[in-house]
Amino acid sequence: MRVPTVVLLTADGVAPPADLDAVAQLAQVRTATASTLAEELPGADVLLVWDIFSDALADAWQAADTLRWVHVAAAGVDKILFDDLRDSDVLVTNARGVFDGPIAEYVLACVLVRDKQLHLTHELQRRREWRHRETTRVAGRRVLIVGTGGIGRAIARMLHAVGLDVRGAGRTPRDDDPDFGAVVDSADLADHLPDVDHLVMVAPLTDATRGMLGARELAALPDGAHVINVGRGALLDQSALTAEIAAGRVEAHLDVFDTEPLPDDDPLWTLPGAHLSPHMSGDVVGWRDELSAQFLDHLRVYRDGGLPGPAVDKHRGYVSG
Repeated sequence: MRVPTVVLLTADGVAPPADLDAVAQLAQVRTATASTLAEELPGADVLLVWDIFSDALADAWQAADTLRWVHVAAAGVDKILFDDLRDSDVLVTNARGVFDGPIAEYVLACVLVRDKQLHLTHELQRRREWRHRETTRVAGRRVLIVGTGGIGRAIARMLHAVGLDVRGAGRTPRDDDPDFGAVVDSADLADHLPDVDHLVMVAPLTDATRGMLGARELAALPDGAHVINVGRGALLDQSALTAEIAAGRVEAHLDVFDTEPLPDDDPLWTLPGAHLSPHMSGDVVGWRDELSAQFLDHLRVYRDGGLPGPAVDKHRGYVSG
């Protein structure tokens, strides 16, 4: 049995996979950073993209003479895809399943914090101000989840469990989805926003989804709507959303942004209706260990002659089905 060669693409300051010793028992392991990837790729069978924000493979592609499989330790694969990789026979897999539950919990927390005014409660406590209010009943509120993959489905199930009225938006409209009930056409997104209380953006970033929540769509939201983005910053027009928040028309919980880290002078930092987190909605205690164990399981399948999966559809930019 031929021993495969695995290149670990990482970065300074990033902790290595917890199962790296076990990986080394199954494969020859080389470690690379963005600057050394082209030196380490020749003769390699597998690339483990552990530095999930790296796009170094595109520049090093000519050195990938024997590459057969790329595994990205993230749900989104938009940083790694480029035309030569799409057109090749190289298998691409991602961290499908690892982040579904944690991100669903995060979205539920955003819904509850917003409707139960917990941000305001904390601020009033800080000011020692006793102000009685009535909050919004969560059950029965209307949610549209844009993105019907594994993470979107986990969000739908969790929100449905606490009584929210959930629909999805995706490429294929249908009325009998087991998790969403109804799925509307995401190509006509603005038509489905006037009655939405909570809009959850979790679609993969592709040419078709980039900027899908633009000024027109944001204007279609009702006054008082709540936008939650746990997908990619580029799914929405950040400037247009900032303007809507500044006008007091909508609120937002944002975990992803056009530029990360968010620049110090960005107005979102100080807008009362903007609530920001640093791209961490899926990062729970032990998440890196789970990513490491997932790759190790995939590597065992690969070494035994199988195909790890499910595979990413490289032209669509996500796992289909």
